[in-house]
Amino acid sequence: MKKTTTKTTELEDLMEYQIKEAKLPKITREHKFHPERKWRFDLAFLRKKVAVECEGGTWTRGRHIYPIGFEKDCEKYNEALIAGWKVMRFTGAMIRDGRAIEQLNRLIKSEICKK
Repeated sequence: MKKTTTKTTELEDLMEYQIKEAKLPKITREHKFHPERKWRFDLAFLRKKVAVECEGGTWTRGRHIYPIGFEKDCEKYNEALIAGWKVMRFTGAMIRDGRAIEQLNRLIKSEICKK
């Protein structure tokens, strides 16, 4: 999914900053995970197969809340799961108030992410 809004990029920038401050593993931005589709994750921990999606526009009628956008997101996230990815989705509010980094930190340090 191509990002077209500055707001989404700001959320991704903030999430990336929080990840670095929390000293979590290295991330990759805009990682293309599917061999045939153009789907990308906003942020990805490649070695742990954990993806972060920053869902902007939840209160401003962004594409994710409309039926076609929601359906396309379902398809993307289901294919990610089939490919072995753990996807965490966060709203702007969750990123700004710290819930996102707290949950992400717990996942990264959990048993399901240990190799």
